[in-house]
Amino acid sequence: MTGTVSQGEDEYRGAQRMIRKYGADHIRHVTYPDNFMTEQEAMISQLLNLAADPKIKAIVFAQGVPGSMAAMKRIDELRPDIEFLIYEPHEDPHQVSEYADVSIITDNLKRGETIVELAHEMGAKTFVHYSFPRHMSQELISRRMKIMEETCQKLGMEFVFANAPDPTGDQGLPGAQKFILEDVPREIEKYGTDTAFFSTNCGMQEPLIRSCADNHAIMPEQCCPSPTHGYPGALGIAIAEGQAGDMGAIRNAIQEKVVAAGNSGRMATWPVSTGIVGIEALTEIAIQSVQGKVRVNDPDVIVAELQKAAGAKVTVHPFEDVDNYYMFLMDSVIF
Repeated sequence: MTGTVSQGEDEYRGAQRMIRKYGADHIRHVTYPDNFMTEQEAMISQLLNLAADPKIKAIVFAQGVPGSMAAMKRIDELRPDIEFLIYEPHEDPHQVSEYADVSIITDNLKRGETIVELAHEMGAKTFVHYSFPRHMSQELISRRMKIMEETCQKLGMEFVFANAPDPTGDQGLPGAQKFILEDVPREIEKYGTDTAFFSTNCGMQEPLIRSCADNHAIMPEQCCPSPTHGYPGALGIAIAEGQAGDMGAIRNAIQEKVVAAGNSGRMATWPVSTGIVGIEALTEIAIQSVQGKVRVNDPDVIVAELQKAAGAKVTVHPFEDVDNYYMFLMDSVIF
């Protein structure tokens, strides 16, 4: 289960890639509603329908939006044999680990340091953090923001928290995107172009990247780092069907656009899509686990599959005292 293209394009594309590899006879793909906060029962119903099929042996969530734990609990009562694998769980890590067999997420705690440090290296004097109450109620996002603020203080940068509309609220995603397009120039007028911007929401990345490029501000990293997360749409890059998985070609296209916009050295991301890497790695692990070849939360298997999917070095470690909840990190690419 993934989000739609509008709320989580990389995860959606990753699922489609897995279907092309293994066939629709072996992998079923459903999407949760864009307004998942108010339509949790619809999402849970979709998952229960999946679990009703005796052929289904594992379910991969990407992302693990609110309601995922409730769905796992209800499915477990009917099908305790089904394995649950989660990419980017939104709910409490300790509670999620009680229901999921394995969870993986970008290392949000370490990223609290690395994103700000990268922004500082790129010339940022101010760091603007966009979010909203629903996201700030998530433990790792809240802790990451505090680390970002502390890192700004250490580096002599000003930290600014900016309230943004929740895309699942009354204004929807269009309202949230409109806010970003209007607010970034206001913040730049206030703090200058040496301002770095970060948002916790996937749907806000495209307008944020576009605004940074147009106004010569700094864009150090997206919420879910990826060359395909917001950059192509923001910079007007058309990705042909055959080019969709060619991250090198996509990075080169981004580089050309950033240079043309006069913003070279001020925009960055990770070398590959974390959404695609996450869903591909978890799908491969699920298949091998169902076949009895591996243990679903074996750390060596998780590292191997993440690095195989990424084609690059991935640093992985467990979250605190939770042995089935893993955090990962990759190096950045500056355009």
